[in-house]
Amino acid sequence: MPYPRIWASYDKEADVLYINFKKPSHADDSELTDDDIIIRYEKGEIVGFTVLNASRKRREYGHGV
Repeated sequence: MPYPRIWASYDKEADVLYINFKKPSHADDSELTDDDIIIRYEKGEIVGFTVLNASRKRREYGHGV
């Protein structure tokens, strides 16, 4: 694994899961996938993901709520 630590936080009100590989991270680019996941980049390197509608994704993958 290229990162020794991973930070995660969940915003229940917005239903968004944030996963960061670098702190602090200052993304300078991002892309939105078809699955509503935002991949964040800093100087071409992935520094994190933002999972939109996280609770719905959890249900979709069979993990309940």
